[in-house]
Amino acid sequence: MRRVYIKEEVCIGCRLCEVYCQLQHARSRDLVKAFKRESPRPLPRLRVEERGVVSFSVRCQQCDEAPCVQACITGAIARDPVSSLVEVNEERCVGCWTCLLVCPLGAIKQDVEQKKALKCDLCQGEEIPVCVANCPNEALVISTAFDNNSSHNRIVGTQSQKEVQKNAEFDF
Repeated sequence: MRRVYIKEEVCIGCRLCEVYCQLQHARSRDLVKAFKRESPRPLPRLRVEERGVVSFSVRCQQCDEAPCVQACITGAIARDPVSSLVEVNEERCVGCWTCLLVCPLGAIKQDVEQKKALKCDLCQGEEIPVCVANCPNEALVISTAFDNNSSHNRIVGTQSQKEVQKNAEFDF
């Protein structure tokens, strides 16, 4: 299971993760068009929280026993059997917001205009989520595995964008 984690000690709250997430989910994939001309305007699937000098991004962590899946009255939120990601089927979502109420991280966002729930989809189709790929301080890392055998459930196999690129250069 892939997950994105934050290193709060190096996050500067620049919000580029939000910008690139919005751009990734824009119809045009053009920065100017997405922010100035698209209607409805694309929304990021994450948010940046700031408290004094501490800042960090909040996104869906693909809970093993996702309460949003259980709470969804239409079945619009479900775990994909192939990728194991918790996904929102926007066609089925009726905007009742029960998923927002039960999410322990507050990671599901409201698209009030479309009356749909939005959440991180780990940029399906991309090798690395755009928030990780474009974080200037490498505050975001993608994990490729989770050690379920550990009593502390430690993260294993995390990589920043630069580490992924470096490893790809030597991949034969």
